[in-house]
Amino acid sequence: MTLPASSAAQGPASLPMVVPDDGLPDRVTIYEVGPRDGLQNEKAVVPLDVKAAFVRRLVAAGLPVVEATSFVHPRWVPQLADAADLVEALREGPRFEHPVLVPNERGLDRALEAGCSHVAVFASATETFAAKNLNSDLDAQMAMFEPVVRRAREAGADVRAYVSMCFGDPWEGPVDPDVVVRVGCDLLELGAVQLSLGDTIGVATAGQVGDLVRRFGAARVGPERLALHFHDTYGQALANVHAGLQAGVTTFDASAGGLGGCPYAQSATGNLATEDLVWFLTGLGIEHGVDLDALVATSSWMAEQLGKPPASAVVRALS
Repeated sequence: MTLPASSAAQGPASLPMVVPDDGLPDRVTIYEVGPRDGLQNEKAVVPLDVKAAFVRRLVAAGLPVVEATSFVHPRWVPQLADAADLVEALREGPRFEHPVLVPNERGLDRALEAGCSHVAVFASATETFAAKNLNSDLDAQMAMFEPVVRRAREAGADVRAYVSMCFGDPWEGPVDPDVVVRVGCDLLELGAVQLSLGDTIGVATAGQVGDLVRRFGAARVGPERLALHFHDTYGQALANVHAGLQAGVTTFDASAGGLGGCPYAQSATGNLATEDLVWFLTGLGIEHGVDLDALVATSSWMAEQLGKPPASAVVRALS
């Protein structure tokens, strides 16, 4: 999307007025997670052809990174049981370029067999979440991830690492940021090239975000190696994005239409909507490369497929 040349001139009706904020990055990368993190929370199984069309439409809207699926056991996430078939439907060459999530070595085996060149693992910043979701603990989880990351890198694949519960945990309450830094640094030392810090239950505040990024900086992990993944449970996601921008972060996860949710927080409203993030960034004059109209049309179409209204405020306003 081309931003208006003057911050004083009003753009098309579907674009906000641009008023830059000094000191923020000129450009960011939006890491789209709707096809994986968004759809995995849908109870009704979405047909394969709809999933494939969703990914293609998101790419056509200009999103530079679209996480396609996860190679989890079908018993855990029935919605993503068709991961290999989706990769085959979307692949245009010997290597599949969209990122996929792999929870363990078996998931990595399946991803590599499918030709995937970008994989992600997910860890926990709290003991309880690690026990409930990884059947592990904070220290033992690294032993589980080590062969996954090593083998992926040996196969020529990039590895992203998610850290869940970075700001709050439904069982343990506020999370010690120093523990988050320790877990994140361990993952980077294993060979992950990027670390996505997740506000899994949507309780983070802007002050927490800036503080955590600064703590990583003190541990010699710059903001260029970090991504931020917000849920909008308390309506703080965009304020938290702004805090991340002020701290120098330039990669933000988001989900088209606000798809997704968190089963661990009452009234959780799901991931930060990509359209809301695009509108916000456009208003600040920050380049992102996304066609907002095409994205809104895609999320409106996907909402029709799912039979429910989109969670994104921008989608509702523009459609």
